[in-house]
Amino acid sequence: MEKIAVYPGSFDPVTNGHIDLIQRSAALFDKIVVAILRNSGKTPLFSVDERREMLESATRDVSNIVITDFSGLLVDFAERISATVIIRGIRAISDYEYELQMALMNRRLSNRVETVFMLPAETYSYLSSKLVKEIASHGGAISGLVPKEVERRLRGRFNNSTEGKSVL
Repeated sequence: MEKIAVYPGSFDPVTNGHIDLIQRSAALFDKIVVAILRNSGKTPLFSVDERREMLESATRDVSNIVITDFSGLLVDFAERISATVIIRGIRAISDYEYELQMALMNRRLSNRVETVFMLPAETYSYLSSKLVKEIASHGGAISGLVPKEVERRLRGRFNNSTEGKSVL
């Protein structure tokens, strides 16, 4: 039986930390469904289609992933696609507290889907989309934090060049 995992997130934008988790998850499961959350309560920097394009560009060498989007309850989506695992990245204790609460609620909603917590590579343990957007909005260097295509789009979105500037 094929082991399907779903890796949900806003991916606004996708970072090298996300890519790290996708690549390592792909080695553990038969199929990874990278699911972009459609959240009407937030105003993202990039549209769902733009986020999908950036994810596709950054993961084209990973053969066992599918990129899609969803709205509603994650466990309902997971069951619709026959996923039995939800992958969540944890960078710090604060992430753990939030993710534990979500995992326990998801377990209450469905006992057919388990949550697996993964740690990012040390290089990306501090990295978040929010931090990348903040740095990019002020013209800071984001090279090495996001895939090249994402860096190009962020520069265009904020109409600035980050060449040669320090990260912080």
